[in-house]
Amino acid sequence: MLQPVSETALRDVPGAGPSHDIVYKTPMGFDLADNNAFTSGQPFDYYKRLREEAPAAWTPVPMAAGYWAISRYEDVKRIELSPDTFSSQRGGINMATGDPKDGHTRLAGAALNTLISLDRPYHVPLRMQHRSFFTPDYIAELRKKVEVKVDALLDEMERKGPVVDMVKMFSEQLPLFTLCEMMGVDEKDRPKIVRWMHYLELAGHMIAEQAQGRKISYVFLAKFLWNVRQMFRFGERVLQDRRANPRNDLLTAIAQAEIDGEPLSQEFLDGAWLLIIFAGNDTTRNSLSGTMKLLTEFPDQKQKLLDDPAMIKKMVPEAIRMVAPVIHMRRTLMSDTEIAGQKMSEGEKVLMYYGAANRDPSVFENPDQFDIERTNSGDHLSFGAGPHVCLGQRVANMQLEVAYEKILSRFPNVEWTGHTKQAPNNFVNAISELEVNLGT
Repeated sequence: MLQPVSETALRDVPGAGPSHDIVYKTPMGFDLADNNAFTSGQPFDYYKRLREEAPAAWTPVPMAAGYWAISRYEDVKRIELSPDTFSSQRGGINMATGDPKDGHTRLAGAALNTLISLDRPYHVPLRMQHRSFFTPDYIAELRKKVEVKVDALLDEMERKGPVVDMVKMFSEQLPLFTLCEMMGVDEKDRPKIVRWMHYLELAGHMIAEQAQGRKISYVFLAKFLWNVRQMFRFGERVLQDRRANPRNDLLTAIAQAEIDGEPLSQEFLDGAWLLIIFAGNDTTRNSLSGTMKLLTEFPDQKQKLLDDPAMIKKMVPEAIRMVAPVIHMRRTLMSDTEIAGQKMSEGEKVLMYYGAANRDPSVFENPDQFDIERTNSGDHLSFGAGPHVCLGQRVANMQLEVAYEKILSRFPNVEWTGHTKQAPNNFVNAISELEVNLGT
């Protein structure tokens, strides 16, 4: 019987260093472990230095064990394709694995007890139980609903424009709608999910601040804890209802899923609920906003789309390559190995930096150029690779296609004003504000 990952995952030893001599000197100038460092966006120049100077860079983490930062495309892909050596289940996908008793117990446990944190033999069978909601036929039907929603969102933007916050009025609304349609969440409950998502985005930052002895506002902490409790209570209630009263929706598929012939325990139901709210919403939201920024920074590419809207389908993977909405994923070594000439020991952590891999010039020519005619843009690693490749990538691609077909058709002069804001988050590219002028 599968035990909760929260009970079996390798715990961090604060201050733990590498077992072998460090081959590469980690470049100065940016702290990958600091959430606040990412409030100006991803450090693509620093990623370049990592690829060139320290492709396996030892990175200390305050109050936790350090890790190896992996930045080259082929090394990241090798890790993704070698789950027997690079485990998700041994330590989860987050930078640090603490004791749930040291924080919000249910949230810390749910962050580990997820599909994405499982290895063989459990991961693939559980993943397959959700596959009917990610097939081309299902997504084609979902697309029709998305098209109607996009039109409605653009109507509202036009009423409030010409200058609007794209995140608030569009980028967070569309993924929320799509996800709730898939899950079968009632309309009246949908605004709660946006609120919970924002608090989840700040969870890692809050934990890191506390670990370093910095004070967290009592008011914020109280709101955070209240919202997390409400999120889990809602998820528990709705999933138990789907077990008793199944519907044709993704929540029912989760509620009815089994491991070793047994229904998922509450620990894994909590994990599934947490994962789907965060992964299903946040990454697409940031891709939508990040793409608008790219189209403004590269007006020649935008013009190509205006001249030939059929090219939007080719633009989407290139935009996702450039934006890299997930900053990193972690794996834990099951045995000693070597990456880029650096020896590593069983139990040590490696973090794959997708934004660095996606701009590796050995794979992508002129990698910092947004080129919608790039022939190999689909080789990006933003969705991962191998057994853990993102289950919802077709849904994400579809939303971006529909969004930009309609945005550029309706507002051909739309552009980013230059105002943007990012949440302090080193796990996802958390664009919290992005102001656009519709050009109307």
